[in-house]
Amino acid sequence: MILKLCVITLACGLVGALDNGLALTPPMGWLSWERFRCNVDCQNDPDNCISEKLYMKMADLMVSEGYRDAGYQYVNIDDCWPAKERDSNGRLVADPVRFPNGIQALARYVHSKGLKLGIYEDFGSKTCAGYPGSEFYLETDAKTFAEWEIDSLKFDGCNSDPADMPYGYPVMGRFLNMTGRPILFTCQWPGYMYGAGLKPDYAAVRETCNQWRNYDDVQDSWGSVLDIIEHYGKDPGNFSAYAGPGGWNDPDELVVGDYGLSYYQQKAQFGMWALFASPLMMSLDLRSVDPAAKQLLLNKNIIAINQDPLGNQAVRLFG
Repeated sequence: MILKLCVITLACGLVGALDNGLALTPPMGWLSWERFRCNVDCQNDPDNCISEKLYMKMADLMVSEGYRDAGYQYVNIDDCWPAKERDSNGRLVADPVRFPNGIQALARYVHSKGLKLGIYEDFGSKTCAGYPGSEFYLETDAKTFAEWEIDSLKFDGCNSDPADMPYGYPVMGRFLNMTGRPILFTCQWPGYMYGAGLKPDYAAVRETCNQWRNYDDVQDSWGSVLDIIEHYGKDPGNFSAYAGPGGWNDPDELVVGDYGLSYYQQKAQFGMWALFASPLMMSLDLRSVDPAAKQLLLNKNIIAINQDPLGNQAVRLFG
């Protein structure tokens, strides 16, 4: 249980890390998935659908409400942004109705706010929501994202064989680096392997990825958050030893400011994520934030723990 956790930071000699100069402290930002999911109904719900309008508004609020100045940098698109088919050259295309100006224009808007834009794709034949995946298009997609001036890629693992991931994810990492554009690489690889009963090689994961999911998706409930905390307490494979500047274990999004957690449960999640040296990715509607949740998300002392340049992840000693 949360009250029985006892934590201590580790000073360890890290194995080789991804050499792209990014994520020297845990990345911070906003991600659409938990709050907005795959809402593509812009006709009936124009303010909440996955569209350029939504991401532009969230970028505006990250600046005006002080999140950028507190350290939150990334505005991250998740699943359901592309058209259902690639173009005649095999390139991904943003849905023309929901993203009429294209992803590069959105990236430039986000950059004009002093922020960075992240995008989503999948290692498999299709994304989790059934949009075109990157299978057989790894190099093409890496080049496309660089041309669009993307700053971060979340690379999911639906509709693929987890046994192939130790080979395929490093290939995508190399293609990203070959573009010459610094693109933070978020991998889902160890989480899918763990779910399939396979043992992730965290040394190899760290050499490939800036951050990596290693367990189930978080849901907007205390049971889900507590389950993730328990998994991090068990620390299978000693994954905590691989966290540090350039590469981080990712327990998934913050649900602070959503609907499922009490105020004290939100405090617990934010505090534990900070101790885990995990990425801090908000997933809430910044247009209607409860003042207490906002105050928590902007708490300089908790953020300072998370952003300690030593990058040591807390571990459970007993409980």
